[in-house]
Amino acid sequence: MEFSLFLHMERLSPEQSHEQLNKEMIELCKMADQAGMRAIWTGEHHGMEFTIAPNPLMSLVQISQHTKNVKLGTGTVIAPFWHPIKLAGEAASADLMTGGRIELGIARGAYSYEYERLMPGMDAWEAGQRMREIAPLLPKLWDGDCAHEGEYFSFPSTTASPKPVQEGGPPIWIAARDPNSHEFGVQNGFNIQVTPLWQGMEEIETLMGRFNDACDSYDGPRPKIMLLHHTYVGANDEDVAVASRELSRFYCYFGAWFQNKRPVEQGLIAPLSDSEIEANAMMAPANLARDLTVGTADEVIEKIRKYEALGYDEYSFWIDSGMSFDRKRASLARFIDNVMPAFQ
Repeated sequence: MEFSLFLHMERLSPEQSHEQLNKEMIELCKMADQAGMRAIWTGEHHGMEFTIAPNPLMSLVQISQHTKNVKLGTGTVIAPFWHPIKLAGEAASADLMTGGRIELGIARGAYSYEYERLMPGMDAWEAGQRMREIAPLLPKLWDGDCAHEGEYFSFPSTTASPKPVQEGGPPIWIAARDPNSHEFGVQNGFNIQVTPLWQGMEEIETLMGRFNDACDSYDGPRPKIMLLHHTYVGANDEDVAVASRELSRFYCYFGAWFQNKRPVEQGLIAPLSDSEIEANAMMAPANLARDLTVGTADEVIEKIRKYEALGYDEYSFWIDSGMSFDRKRASLARFIDNVMPAFQ
């Protein structure tokens, strides 16, 4: 089992400066690198202070200047917002600038809030089809002299410039949920990222089952699969209870962004009242304490051992949570000091 860190800047109020949030993100990344985590992942989002990440490749190049060994992954770029030639070239350029440390996670995207602003009229199905056309083109563009006539993109013979440092280009990961997405990724020789969100062990098992089914129908080498999950390592039971309430609040806001019904001003969604949060039974703190990777160090170790037994190759510590920087840092430190050694 390998470990990685998944993070963004997240801003809860206008009082927080972006400059300070950026410094705090870098400090967490340095902790992950010094601890020997395999990778750091950061994604792409637009117009949302909830998740600040307009270009993950820029963020990763910055992070590379403050770290030494850790791989740097997009978790994920939103494929339909990119032209394949542009994505191939920018990913290769980032690979050059980071000394061959880039890994490229690709997804169709999830927020209709973003679709209606960057690609008006596009729905999730079309976004998925665009992703399936773009992703297989990237290794061909890195290899060079690739011409394409497709449903969404057509271009004459083109070569990504510059060339990536890594032979064959950065490893590609596909964010997958449904069986067809797993099959698409595996059949193309891509690695797989899965995110069960709040849905617990049953969903974690289901996602692994879909991956295994896709691998069983594929004659090539078995790709890797990464589990991305919200994680909190508490100092004691009381601390874990506080974290469960904070994660409940986070997921209530996540749901509000996903539903795309509340007004947004200056990138901040209209605040949820305490009664609205308490009324969301699905996201109740007790449920999230049960279904996320939350607990004392021993409890988190027990949960991750179950994921390892299922066959997951990498566990990614999702630290976005709406918590204070100090609480994030303390939880990550306990994960590094008390959880990771159990798997070495």
